Amino acid sequence: MKKLSQAAHHIEGQPMFKLLARAQEMERRGISIVHFEIGDPDFSTPPHIVEAACASLRKSETHYISSMGLGDMRAAVRQVTETSRGFAPDLDQVLITPGANIVIYYAVRCLAEAGEDVLIPSPYFPTYLSVLHFCGVNPVFVPLKEENEFRMNPRDIRSRITARTRLIIINSPHNPTGSVMTRQELDEVYDIAEENDIYLLSDEVYSRMIYKQPAAFYSPSMRDKCRQRTIITNGFSKAFAMTGWRLGCVIGPADVIDKMGLLLQTTSSCVPPFIQRAGIEAMLGPQDHVWNMIQEYRERRDLLVQRINNLPGVTCLKPEGAFYVFPNIQGTGMDDETFANVMLEEAGVALLPGSNFGTNGRGYVRMCYANSPANIIKGVERMEQCLQKKRSHV
Repeated sequence: MKKLSQAAHHIEGQPMFKLLARAQEMERRGISIVHFEIGDPDFSTPPHIVEAACASLRKSETHYISSMGLGDMRAAVRQVTETSRGFAPDLDQVLITPGANIVIYYAVRCLAEAGEDVLIPSPYFPTYLSVLHFCGVNPVFVPLKEENEFRMNPRDIRSRITARTRLIIINSPHNPTGSVMTRQELDEVYDIAEENDIYLLSDEVYSRMIYKQPAAFYSPSMRDKCRQRTIITNGFSKAFAMTGWRLGCVIGPADVIDKMGLLLQTTSSCVPPFIQRAGIEAMLGPQDHVWNMIQEYRERRDLLVQRINNLPGVTCLKPEGAFYVFPNIQGTGMDDETFANVMLEEAGVALLPGSNFGTNGRGYVRMCYANSPANIIKGVERMEQCLQKKRSHV
């Protein structure tokens, strides 16, 4: 009898796509759904970025290129990194990738052996756990607590370091909670990694999406310029509304980037050059569209948080980054799985149970506010009507 590999049985995928498929099937049956489940901007990719790709296609830039990425693209990453983080990585520290998601796999596969440990925040981005299980690497969970605004506590990291620890993954701004770690916390995490001579993977996909004024982004890469242990993964999906383009980059120590590049070469050959031309334009072209989107997200966040906090049995912190809120629904008398199912089936509102992001997410739900103010109001009104109906039947 033919059998799948053990590794294949550990591939878990992403729950948001599973729920999206379920919600879309309901829509095909004529049911109205308000979508809060998927982290996909409702804005279109800015026109000048699209035109850069079209111009590249017209020039027949449709062939193989270096697996490391276009020289111009890597130089643009270098330039933007110097502006945003205060250092210019060498070109051999930069790899252009087919999205940021795949970098998690590259990093774990190149840095950890089966049976070794990788620390991840919990609640976590589901890819972290799926990749670790697929690679036979042990996940060690660092709990994020509401009383600490869901920020990763360096003391909790330190207490979980062992001789088997190979990598710490941090994510700030954080998916699913929207939390943003402080500079002091990030420095302490870097110190822990340095003291124990382990790698630090900083997932900075939402780095442009911070709502403090002025923006308060800080990266542990500023400590070692990605030369010793820090690896940055970043992408174009969120800030530039380019989810479907599948474009990302990773910056790290040259020897690590070299091996990641060979893994990319083995699995994907290269990122298409016309996609990279769009990325160059996104980084170096006009930024008005980006900042307008960020301002709109800030306003949507404020609207959603205000409305959610008026729901019976629900409380919600105001997150400082990304485009998610993580409401506490324990006062409704439902667990998060039941709550999410009731909202979808009875209210036509798609949102994710917090337990999809690990056991520390139980009692919470994730809602993405990459949606119009009108839909945010409609969705929360439906939730309120559903909760009031439930209470009237108790």
